[in-house]
Amino acid sequence: MRIALIMILGLGLLLSSFRQESSVNSKVKPLAYPVNTVSFADTIKLDPETGLIVDENLFMVKAQCTGCHSTKLISANHFSRDGWKQKIRWMQANHNLWELGETEKQVLDYLEKNYAPVQVVSRRAPLKDIQWYDLKLK
Repeated sequence: MRIALIMILGLGLLLSSFRQESSVNSKVKPLAYPVNTVSFADTIKLDPETGLIVDENLFMVKAQCTGCHSTKLISANHFSRDGWKQKIRWMQANHNLWELGETEKQVLDYLEKNYAPVQVVSRRAPLKDIQWYDLKLK
């Protein structure tokens, strides 16, 4: 019994050494970039407290959003401005989110700029108009 417990603990330690660290304290944005952002991953600064992209409207997002949910919910989603606005309306209708009033524009500006839909290119486009030829073996 004791040997089995030691083996399980050892396996747990081994597996935990392969786990990736959280990007909350990272100063580099993950590999998926917003479509409307023209920048490099090493130039995007993340707020160490929230893990969100540092921007002039970050304080308003922190004030309006983090009282109810984690910032990971924000960074995991990428919507257009209209999509973010629909999410806000949904939270107001279903989760008692208060009216954002004048601050809604600042929140939407931040979300649209930093968490817009991402375009991930995983492979090249298919080849078109291929000129095939006979392969002659010697």
